Amino acid sequence: MDPFLKLLHFFSSRLSETEVSSLKFLLKGKIGKRKLEAAQNGEDLFDILLEQQLIASDEVSLLEGLFKTINRNDLVAELNQFVDEGEASASDNQPDVHEKPFEVICENVGRDWKMLVRKLGLSEVKIDRIVAENPFNLREQLFQSLRAWQKWKGKDAKVADLMKALRGCHMNLVADIVE
Repeated sequence: MDPFLKLLHFFSSRLSETEVSSLKFLLKGKIGKRKLEAAQNGEDLFDILLEQQLIASDEVSLLEGLFKTINRNDLVAELNQFVDEGEASASDNQPDVHEKPFEVICENVGRDWKMLVRKLGLSEVKIDRIVAENPFNLREQLFQSLRAWQKWKGKDAKVADLMKALRGCHMNLVADIVE
């Protein structure tokens, strides 16, 4: 599934009816009245913006401006993180040097996985999005969170940081297994 569409779906689920109405008002000069009236929720509105090529995975300035105007800085931050990580063009299927520790961590960390990824610095918005994408699979939530951390940190993602976070969360046994 297209990561940008996932992001738009995530945004839609976070917008209230009042915020959708505000967005529709702000878009009056760009979208026809009939189309705006037909939009009942954020997904409908984003569909129109995509259809009219006002937004795309590599063109998010309008979306950023809209979110800033309605004071949804959390969504602006998530949008910027998406752009910074280059999620639209990143391949999620490439194996890397961290996958072995990731597998060990996923096998041995249970319900407290959120504490670990918070210690690594992953944003709450990112964590919520990963949970929404994998609602019934705890292990996959942790694995995708670790992959998101790795993408965010890039070359600065070190196994030593994982170890430090594990020990900081009192998951010493898991850290010993990873070593």
